[in-house]
Amino acid sequence: MRRSKFSEEEIQAILDEVERGTNPRDLARSHGVSVPTIYRWRAKHGSADKAEARRLRQLEEENRRLRKIVAEQALDLEAVKSLLRRKQVRPAPSTLRGEH
Repeated sequence: MRRSKFSEEEIQAILDEVERGTNPRDLARSHGVSVPTIYRWRAKHGSADKAEARRLRQLEEENRRLRKIVAEQALDLEAVKSLLRRKQVRPAPSTLRGEH
């Protein structure tokens, strides 16, 4: 996914200007973004204050990291299962005789 060239704080500052009554078209032109981008930001970040936006970003990053870990573990598990199917693993001789 493409990263924004604006940080969360910059986006929040732009949205604060919109809330103060600045025309979104003028604001978009001065920051080099489109008007729909400002409205999309407002839909995503509009109700959140700076602390909430930062916390949301941290949670999204942690969620992304955890999903990656789960995916890697699933691949490892599948590889081990595949290897075991090919080798036809047999129990150790000591377990066959009842020894421990």
